[in-house]
Amino acid sequence: QVQLVESGGGLVQPGGSLRLSCAASGFSFGSDGMYWVRKPPGKGLEWVSNINPGGDTTAYTDSVKGRFTTSRDNAKNTLYLQMSGLKSEDTAVYYCARQGYAYWGQGTQVTVSS
Repeated sequence: QVQLVESGGGLVQPGGSLRLSCAASGFSFGSDGMYWVRKPPGKGLEWVSNINPGGDTTAYTDSVKGRFTTSRDNAKNTLYLQMSGLKSEDTAVYYCARQGYAYWGQGTQVTVSS
C-alpha cells in the first residue's frame, strides 16, 4: 500500500534551518509529482511547494520563496524540503502528499521559537 513517512521536524530558533524528509513506498515514486503542505496552529492547510517527477521543476508559495528548497532522490524514493531562514510563522505541521492529494503522510511538527 502507499505509504508516506515524514521526518526531520523539531524545534528551531528563528533564522535556523531544518531539512524535512518524506520516505515513499508502495507506488512508482519517480513517476509522480509530489507536494509539501503545512497546517499552522489554528489555521487551515497551506500549500507550500511542489516538484515534478523528474525533480527539475519546482514551485513555491510566495512566503517561502528564496528560503525553502524542495528536491527529491528518485533512487531513494525520498522527497526533501530544505528550510532556512525560518520564521515563527513557519511553525506548522508539515505534510508530504502524492500528486492528486489522495495520499498524505502523518506529518512532522516544525516549531520556530526562541
